[in-house]
Amino acid sequence: MSQNERSFEEAIKEIEVIVQKLEQGDVPLEKAIEYFQEGIKLSQICQEKLTKVEKQMTSILNEQGEQTPFTVEEE
Repeated sequence: MSQNERSFEEAIKEIEVIVQKLEQGDVPLEKAIEYFQEGIKLSQICQEKLTKVEKQMTSILNEQGEQTPFTVEEE
């Protein structure tokens, strides 16, 4: 499976696995760098997917006449 074919959830799970491996502390430096690079690639995939979904949601809401698609209300 190529990087971009992963679902958002799959990429997040892979990032979690990488973080766990790095947190163990017994990873050789070269392997830690590889894990870090893979984590960065996965986080970029997640960001791209989130941006795409945000644009889709904004488009859907605009079609429904919503002016402000997302608001956060504080308690």
